[in-house]
Amino acid sequence: MSKEDILKSIEEKYEELGVPVDAMLEGLLWSKPITYWDYIQTDALLGLQIPRTTQPDEMVFIMYHQVNELLFKMILWEIDQVAKSDEITAEKFTKHLMRISRYFDMLCSSFTVMADGMDVDQYLKFRNTLTPASGFQSAQYRKVEFASTDLINLIDARFRATIDRDSSFKNAYDHLYWQAAGKNYTTGQKTTLLQLFEKKYMGEFIDFMEDYNDCNLSSKFKQLPQEVREDSALIEAMRHYDYTVNVKWVMAHYNAAGKYLGGDDTALEATGGSNWRKYLHPKYQRRIFFPYLWSEEELKNWGTF
Repeated sequence: MSKEDILKSIEEKYEELGVPVDAMLEGLLWSKPITYWDYIQTDALLGLQIPRTTQPDEMVFIMYHQVNELLFKMILWEIDQVAKSDEITAEKFTKHLMRISRYFDMLCSSFTVMADGMDVDQYLKFRNTLTPASGFQSAQYRKVEFASTDLINLIDARFRATIDRDSSFKNAYDHLYWQAAGKNYTTGQKTTLLQLFEKKYMGEFIDFMEDYNDCNLSSKFKQLPQEVREDSALIEAMRHYDYTVNVKWVMAHYNAAGKYLGGDDTALEATGGSNWRKYLHPKYQRRIFFPYLWSEEELKNWGTF
């Protein structure tokens, strides 16, 4: 574009906004040039790591989880490019799913940063200072799940056959699979881990569940014309995403936890007090975002292939 065309476009833009273009241009005279550290907010970002102990490897633990949260934010951003779009093509759906899968691929491979990057003896010293906090309490990851699939697929496997699909979002929330990591279903007693999590996020979660009830990735797929739903690239992208999140990433987490918490039924509890083996392993809870895209044999062997 020529200088004249650029200036004309600027004038039109700010006229629509009701902002005098002369005032905007004069403001440019006094503005400071952008720098990398201002744009990325480097100082603020690097000031967010605050260890609670004297163990050096706690810094690895903190930064690793902060990186996870940044990636979760990127994933939610990409999901919304599909969920909040009025018109969606197979190509656009596939493109964003593959972006999301690449982020989860990073999460899967990055577990070696923590698994091989911390001394076990140091971890066992600082871990008790984290009680009752737990990675279980990642609100963004819960939102990734809500935004990816129909709620019935996130219900505890023990209750899916009997739960009323038309019941309230609160009832669905009370029967989500991850409640098993923080609730005794015999007594109904909730751990401090779960009580604190719900106090902070339950209302927000229920609103989020309702908001994405008809526009989560699974619902969005089902709303597409049949010929689009049969697109092989889209189906492969959805299967890849499903497997990466619910088997590959979960098992990477499971194996990393096993290195520090033990390898059998005598293993240590997670910091939140959960039975982390049954909570994490996909063969127990069978978290599957798009079950209709898998064969009966694949569903039967979920988490073991």
